[in-house]
Amino acid sequence: MARQGGSAGRRRAPGMVTRRTAPAEECRMQRTILTVAIALGVLPSLPVAAQDAAAGQRVFNQCRVCHVIEDNGRNGVGPNLHGIVGRKAASLSSYSYSSAMKAKGEEGWVWTEDNLNTYLENPRGIVPGTKMSFPGLKDEEQRKNVIAFLKSQG
Repeated sequence: MARQGGSAGRRRAPGMVTRRTAPAEECRMQRTILTVAIALGVLPSLPVAAQDAAAGQRVFNQCRVCHVIEDNGRNGVGPNLHGIVGRKAASLSSYSYSSAMKAKGEEGWVWTEDNLNTYLENPRGIVPGTKMSFPGLKDEEQRKNVIAFLKSQG
């Protein structure tokens, strides 16, 4: 069978017309298909929490000066933060908390995501007299990311 048209090495059926798609048109088609797929919920949801945790791990590097997060890790200047999310404040018997933090724990303060978010923004504003000298994370996205990281660590 003789080659027809300018398609290098490709054969087409008699009477079939081939049309090369322009790159810009091809890109528009792909965006349209992607938009429709997202709108219909065809694509699986992306692991946003995992991405946040990865960003939070980078933010947590500031905390490593005083804290560890390893399971059964030794306390540093601050308490071990492994399993902090959902834990009652001042509840590690191996750490010597400030009287202000102990009082918070006696009030029943639990490190929920909301409480961590508030505390990390302004530690001394939430627990006046805390040992924590860190001034806080003013960026809300950084706080959410570091909380996602803390949650991912147990």
